[in-house]
Amino acid sequence: MKSTFLKEMSDRGYINQCTDIDNLDELLSRGKIKAYIGFDCTADCLHVGSLMQIMILRLLQKHGHQPIVLFGGGTTLIGDPSGKDSTRKIIQKKTIKNNILGIRDNFKKLLKQKKNKAIFVDNVNWLGKLNYINFLREVGSHFTINKMLTFDSVKIRLERQQSLSYMEFNYMILQAYDFFQLNKKYNCSLQLGGSDQWGNIVNGIDLIRKLNNKKAFAITSPLITNNDGSKMGKTEDGAIWLDENKFSNYNFYQFWRNVDDADVPKFLLLFTKLPLDEALKLSKLKGQEINEAKKILAFEVTKITRGEKQAKEAE
Repeated sequence: MKSTFLKEMSDRGYINQCTDIDNLDELLSRGKIKAYIGFDCTADCLHVGSLMQIMILRLLQKHGHQPIVLFGGGTTLIGDPSGKDSTRKIIQKKTIKNNILGIRDNFKKLLKQKKNKAIFVDNVNWLGKLNYINFLREVGSHFTINKMLTFDSVKIRLERQQSLSYMEFNYMILQAYDFFQLNKKYNCSLQLGGSDQWGNIVNGIDLIRKLNNKKAFAITSPLITNNDGSKMGKTEDGAIWLDENKFSNYNFYQFWRNVDDADVPKFLLLFTKLPLDEALKLSKLKGQEINEAKKILAFEVTKITRGEKQAKEAE
């Protein structure tokens, strides 16, 4: 690949699917672009389930591109049905606003704040002003029920005969509209997200083509799961929060120190800044020696999320 960003994305295992990778590679190699990831605002802090997306935004900055962090102040009022068996609990507007403040504080520690610094946007800025009739005419007319029923977020719930509200069914249209707005306002040409977001992101690309007459792209990353198949980020004891005020540095370090041996090679690439050759060398350790790799993994992840001083104290 010509693009250093895409090459490192691929080498580290961040890419699950990509639309038109050849043209995206060409675009990235010619100049700097803006790319975004959206974050739910269901809590006042992010947990390790969001860490891979944060690492991708950091990588984007490293290679000179500009990240857009989209807070779902509007979409959190609805709730993303992707990967859920039932409707999310309705969250009050005031709570969502407080959650955004907490999550923004997380990002201030995790992303560069000077050169090509992140743009922070809340989608309530446009979703909160929508006229329902106009939205149906101008945006809803570009979506077919036939196609919407094929996406996993809808199809799986229906196959299991689990309730899916009309409110949740609209979520994919709202996410597509987010991408359209960011493309229009900020010339954002790439959306990043987990593999469970593929259908929603592709809808946004189609909407941009139809309404803005522009080409946009998508990259999804693989979902990282626990040994039991559940999404990474939560344990029986609760969420592994990124903020030290909600989850101690010691316990955070220990979480990574105690990961399954089989996950160490993958986690060294995904969750640290270690050079590729060093990460691959550590990945080859076996037996008792794997514990040395786990110590390095735990230290490096804690250093990124909490700071070097906190990582040394935890160690």
